[in-house]
Amino acid sequence: MTSLPPISTLSHLPDPELITVLDLLFEPSPPLHALSLPVLRSATFPTYETLITAVNAQLTALAASDEPKDVEKLSEILCSHPRLGEKKVESEQSKAEQAQLQKGGEEEKEQLASLNREYEEAFPGLRYVVFVNGRSRPVIMENMKSRIDRGDIKAERQEALQAMCDIAVDRATKLQNQE
Repeated sequence: MTSLPPISTLSHLPDPELITVLDLLFEPSPPLHALSLPVLRSATFPTYETLITAVNAQLTALAASDEPKDVEKLSEILCSHPRLGEKKVESEQSKAEQAQLQKGGEEEKEQLASLNREYEEAFPGLRYVVFVNGRSRPVIMENMKSRIDRGDIKAERQEALQAMCDIAVDRATKLQNQE
């Protein structure tokens, strides 16, 4: 499936097809499947953006929780996104979104890899997630540095999950236009 099925059909689709929809919008993530499949089964959404808003609400509830199991589940979901600038990226959407980050010199690539490590040391259990949307590597690296310097893991979880949902909205728009 390289396009999304009509939103009106979701509640009638079998689980494997719903999982594919979630994977196309977000990234393959068994914890996200477990969290969101019941919502996809029980509700009818007028638009994909509304569906993504519902998933965002679920993720926001996890981010607000102090329960270790909720924090761990959110971390697993956020870490389903590939590191920025990695050579091996599984999803076609992420490959396309990060294409311009592969350009540039080796020094910049090494700096981005170093920032990824620094970020993950500053925020154990998280991965830097940002809506790239055509921004250059230097702009992305500046954003990463400022988020590391902020040092607020709760704000970071919230910013990362919002970026993940912004990416999903962008993907939904593109995948619906492929029909």
